[in-house]
Amino acid sequence: MAAVVLALSAPSAGAAGPPTSSAGCEAVRSAVVDSLGVLTQRHGLAGAAVDMVDGRCGTWGAARGTADLGTGRPMNATDRLRIGSVSKTFTATVVVQLAAEGRIGLDAPVERYLPGLIRGNGHDGRRITVRQLLQHTSGIADHMAAFTDRPVNERRYRHFEARELIATALELPRPAKKWHYSTTNTLIAGLVVEKVTGRGVEAEVNRRIIKPLGLRDTYWPGDDIRIRGPHSRSYFTDGAPDGTRPARVDGTEWNVTLGGAGGALVSTPSDVNRFFGALFGGKLLPARWLAEMKRTVPADPDRLWPGARYGLALVASPLECGGWWWGHGGTTPGGHRALGAVGPGDRSLSLALNEVPGTTQAEDDFRAVVSTVFCADRTDRAKETP
Repeated sequence: MAAVVLALSAPSAGAAGPPTSSAGCEAVRSAVVDSLGVLTQRHGLAGAAVDMVDGRCGTWGAARGTADLGTGRPMNATDRLRIGSVSKTFTATVVVQLAAEGRIGLDAPVERYLPGLIRGNGHDGRRITVRQLLQHTSGIADHMAAFTDRPVNERRYRHFEARELIATALELPRPAKKWHYSTTNTLIAGLVVEKVTGRGVEAEVNRRIIKPLGLRDTYWPGDDIRIRGPHSRSYFTDGAPDGTRPARVDGTEWNVTLGGAGGALVSTPSDVNRFFGALFGGKLLPARWLAEMKRTVPADPDRLWPGARYGLALVASPLECGGWWWGHGGTTPGGHRALGAVGPGDRSLSLALNEVPGTTQAEDDFRAVVSTVFCADRTDRAKETP
């Protein structure tokens, strides 16, 4: 049976509602732990963990499964992991901060900041705005698609430059749909930040977000293929040598410059929670500019899921109990999966997996963890449309 780890802390001073030990809070925690167990036991994923901040029930973490299959060390909610595309929201927040300072125009063409970069194959930087980059409506393909059918080790340990990856994306077939998720968009946005500030996007994220919020476990790894400090191992499946069946591979060591500004950050569930709490709590952006990030368009259900909408590197997803959760998820080639979300009931959560769901049902059950967090004890039915 998969191991269960549950760590609790008392609610913050002045928190409303019943204390942490109340029956209602215990019921929520039990439901969340059970939903993690579905992932590790029913679907066989290595490990799953959640960090939850609740205005009524306090801050707590829970985990099921195994962080390191080699040693058998249990999964926990404090380990570092690669957070993949959650990095996009960090980068987009800096872009919008610069917009609030009057240094970037969200509806200005990319050409204004990066003349000549977006050209060819029907692309024109004079007709693509910064907003469209962050919203994934630029019409630029995802450079990651160029590596799908190539051997893993061709990209696993090598360094990539943003401009190299952008050039690769511009040569790919143009997306057929208006909304097309593309990490390349965020690489371009990162170059816009560099052009405007004179510093790399990583330095600006450090200066404007990571250090002010005290995110001590969050960092850009650069070319370091290892994860510093305590961390979960990550696992992915790859074809066996004879091509007959997939084999589970340890994918922890990876050069994530392939994701860059759109996918390279290392963090912990608690740091991700702190980041989204600060963003939606008004600590990183004035209300007017957070509202810009929350202006959404319909997302392609084949790329996300039915009902999902997308803002400026923010996902809005409907809850079965009414209302919406807001946040972002991320998946890395090596097998880490992260998701940060805020929702009704003065709650936020951060999820961590060290193996990516391999079936549609497993993906549905991954999202069901989020629904459980926000809906387990809901009796109201909020009405809201992003």
